[in-house]
Amino acid sequence: MGNRLSGKVVVVTGGNRGIGRAIAERLADEEAMVVVGDLFDERSPPVSVERLAFMCLDVTKETSVRAFVDEVLQKFGRIDVLVNNAGIIVHKSIDEQTVEDWDRLMAVNLRGPFLMAKYVAPEMRRVGLGTIVNIGSVEGFMVNPWHTAYAATKAGVHGLTLGLSVDLGPDGIRCNTVCPGWIETDLNRSYVELHPDRSLVERELAQLHPVGRIGSPKEIANAVLWLASDESSFVSGEMIAVDGARTKKISLPSILDGDYRAKLTKP
Repeated sequence: MGNRLSGKVVVVTGGNRGIGRAIAERLADEEAMVVVGDLFDERSPPVSVERLAFMCLDVTKETSVRAFVDEVLQKFGRIDVLVNNAGIIVHKSIDEQTVEDWDRLMAVNLRGPFLMAKYVAPEMRRVGLGTIVNIGSVEGFMVNPWHTAYAATKAGVHGLTLGLSVDLGPDGIRCNTVCPGWIETDLNRSYVELHPDRSLVERELAQLHPVGRIGSPKEIANAVLWLASDESSFVSGEMIAVDGARTKKISLPSILDGDYRAKLTKP
C-alpha cells in the first residue's frame, strides 16, 4: 500500500479479471480512483472493491468509447492514466483463420487502444499531463505457433506506442508498453491443465525463463504502476518486457541446454 497515485483517476480497460484486474487493484492500492471498463454479463459480473468503479465498455465501438469517456469525466472530472489492457487471442493456423477472426483481433487488440487514446488524450492535454500504458506482448518480438494474427496486433500496439509517445510528448503525455511473457492467468492455466502431464509442462515452462519460473499478474501490475507514476517521468516510447529474460535467451538444442543448466547448478 502506498500513495504514488494519490488523487489520480485511472482507466483500465478489460480490468474485470486476469492481468487487468491485478493492474486495477494494484493501482487502487496506491490511492488512485480506478475505473474499470469492460464487457459485463451474468458470467462475469463486477465484484465490488473499494476505490474501483465499473462501467460498461466495448473498446471496438467508437460510440461506446466516447460514451464511456464522457461518463468518466462527468463522474470524476479528469483522466490521468489510461491502461489499455483489453485483448483477445485466437489459436489458429493461417489456413484456418477467417477474415472474421482477423478483424475481431484487430478490433479489440489494436483499434481499441487507438480509440481509447484518441478520446482520452484531449482530456490529458487539457491539464497538460497524462500517462498511457499499453499492454503489448513478447509476441510483438517473437511468436508462438498459430498466433499470426495475435502477433500482428501486438506488433501494431508497439508501433502505436511509438507514434503516441512522439505525437503526444509535447503535450506532457507519456506512452509506454508493458510486454508480458508467460503469466500465471486463468487462461494460461487452462492450457496447462489440458496436458496429461501437468507437472512436466510446468517444469518446462519454468525452464524457458532464465529466472527459473513463470510470472504472476501482480508482477505485470507492478510494472504498470511504475510507468503510471512520476517515478518514470522521463520514460516514454518504451516496450518493457516483463518476462523473466525469456526473450533475451538464445535457444539451444535441449541436450546442450541441459548440459549448460547442469553446470550452473553444480555445487
